[in-house]
Amino acid sequence: MHGLGEIDDFLIDDRVKGVPGGAPPFRLGDIGAKGWNVLRGDLTLPVAVLKESALAHNGAWMMDFLRRAGGVRIAPHGKTTMSPQLFARQLADGAWGITVATAQQLQVCRRYGVDRVVFANQLIDRQAIRYVLDELERDPAFEFWALADSVEAVELLAAEARSRNVGRPIKLLLEGGMPGGRTGARTLEAALSVARAIGSAGPHLALCGVEGFEGLVDGPAHGPGAAEVNAKVQAFLDFLGEIAASCAAENLFAPGPVIVSAGGSAFYDMVTDTFARLDLGREIMPLTRSGCYLTHDSASYVRAFERLRERGLVGLPNGTPVPALEVWTLVQSRPETEKLILTAGKRDVSFDADMPVPERWFRPGLHQAPQALPPGHVVTGLNDQHAHVTVPASSPLRVGDMVALGISHPCTTFDKWQVMCVVNEDYDVVSAIRTFF
Repeated sequence: MHGLGEIDDFLIDDRVKGVPGGAPPFRLGDIGAKGWNVLRGDLTLPVAVLKESALAHNGAWMMDFLRRAGGVRIAPHGKTTMSPQLFARQLADGAWGITVATAQQLQVCRRYGVDRVVFANQLIDRQAIRYVLDELERDPAFEFWALADSVEAVELLAAEARSRNVGRPIKLLLEGGMPGGRTGARTLEAALSVARAIGSAGPHLALCGVEGFEGLVDGPAHGPGAAEVNAKVQAFLDFLGEIAASCAAENLFAPGPVIVSAGGSAFYDMVTDTFARLDLGREIMPLTRSGCYLTHDSASYVRAFERLRERGLVGLPNGTPVPALEVWTLVQSRPETEKLILTAGKRDVSFDADMPVPERWFRPGLHQAPQALPPGHVVTGLNDQHAHVTVPASSPLRVGDMVALGISHPCTTFDKWQVMCVVNEDYDVVSAIRTFF
């Protein structure tokens, strides 16, 4: 990747959340030289932080998992963080490419030199199609794949590609879908119609694989309900394999390895297990797209990992992914014995999957390190800038104490922060990342 120095040169000041009032403009890349420490109160709260040790651990854990799964590749979904600095970390760890879902996300990837991009969406906006064709013509190193689930979409793409004739095709993955789900062909017959349309549009389009998103199947992490969820996911993955086998039987795939791809961050074990066993009579490349592994979380992906552990499909690496993302806030009021208010709300933390999780607390002048909160501290509601927390009558928390909130579904915390500090184990600010939402 290139251009990351441009991000380091980005000037920030006290208009950015977390930067203390009165701070004159300074380079983002110089934040580690400030000597700031979260627990010492050097930043204005609330502040979102990424723990460097957890990022390193999670990156290494996922690469080990993929090796154990038989050399499956990963193109993590960039929409999770929209941070080119974290994209660079993932690619350096061994990621095969980066996945995106919108033209803006693609443009960010290209601005910072990501050469291999999976556009995990239907490419139907003519302006976006023209941008892709421009990039394919401009940069021979650029590799790009998009999705197709209808003959109409294929015809639209083919018309634009034919009019430009840039000398190489737009590579497509045929998307399979599920009834009541999102995009994707619902039947084998519909999928084959799309595949044949792509073949008819050569050399301007090329069918290079099959794709789907199983993450829309959800349910309980344990018990009989979990077995039903697993069965639905497996049936969908088998459907994708059936599409791939049928396309291979009709020789509809372009030359080269056939990509078979799925994988939100909840079922990547089932994806890797199913696709690693797929036999098309030709070389295949199983590809997962989990984006949330890098930060993990404190709720929804904890449950997902327990489900993964119970399935036991592949030998897991030692240890588990650990939460890397925290939002530090303050107790601003304890108006009732069993209720307090924190200085963070919907503008600061995710709430679409679960409420944030109060995990640790710190009282300046009393503690040397954050302390685990006892059971019974539960966020019950959020306003824009306030969190309502039910606490035990015996809770040690009082006005002015610092509280670390774990989050659920990292995607919708990242999109609330233009800048996130990266901290070491002592909560010294060692660097920062910028997001582009």
